[in-house]
Amino acid sequence: MTKKVTKIMAQKRSGRYNVYLDDEYAFPISESVMLEFRVFKGMEVDKALQAKMIAADDLSKAYTRALDYLSHQLRTEKEVHDKLRDEDLDETVVDATMQRLRELRLLNDQQYADAYVRTAKRTSDKGPRVIRQNLRLKGVGEQLIDDALAGQFSTDDRLDNATQLAQKLSQRYRRLAFKTMQQKVRQGMMAKGFDGDTISASIEALDLQPDVDEQWLSLETQGQKLWQRNRKYAFSERTMRTKKSLYQKGFLMDDINRFIDEQVASE
Repeated sequence: MTKKVTKIMAQKRSGRYNVYLDDEYAFPISESVMLEFRVFKGMEVDKALQAKMIAADDLSKAYTRALDYLSHQLRTEKEVHDKLRDEDLDETVVDATMQRLRELRLLNDQQYADAYVRTAKRTSDKGPRVIRQNLRLKGVGEQLIDDALAGQFSTDDRLDNATQLAQKLSQRYRRLAFKTMQQKVRQGMMAKGFDGDTISASIEALDLQPDVDEQWLSLETQGQKLWQRNRKYAFSERTMRTKKSLYQKGFLMDDINRFIDEQVASE
């Protein structure tokens, strides 16, 4: 059974039209699909042809949405696929759209990974492990990530970035005991994704040394608080607790003993 196109009405949205068959609304259609099927008033449409036009329109909508999503920034295949699925499109339409995007070279996970690593290297303090984790979440394959890291983030680049991060972290924790500061620097660099060898090399390159005056001031500040907090205990217990806490914070025992001696002398 065929019906006749009796009206083609433009929607408010540019490039979209409503098609009426036998004076009844039948389906929406894009301008590109209308041209592809040469839809005109008076044209006869059977169920098979209508189904083809609707399927073609679904594909056109999916392709347009994918292009819009890609227009803002590079995307991985997984990101585009997930975006299209969020649009409640049929999986066959999603697959066909993805294939068309690949054929037009609008999707390329290797290019994406290369660009991501280059940007992360220049603009962030992230190491290779965190970069790898982020790319995995975006659906990039392990070999592509390996190739991107090898090609875009050389050993020298990693050491340079790690050294800059170590310098920043050492300044952030400079008021801590030197031993604790070193631990914090290492922990912070591991959290950012650098490996142990690179961390050690970067710290060695900085040749970090304790600032004697800064360390003593830090010990005094923290020691005074502990000394006052422990004043309810007998002298020997008070001394032991204060020493233990300061040692756990990374201060040298010689400096701790000097601090305790000064507290005793002042009382």
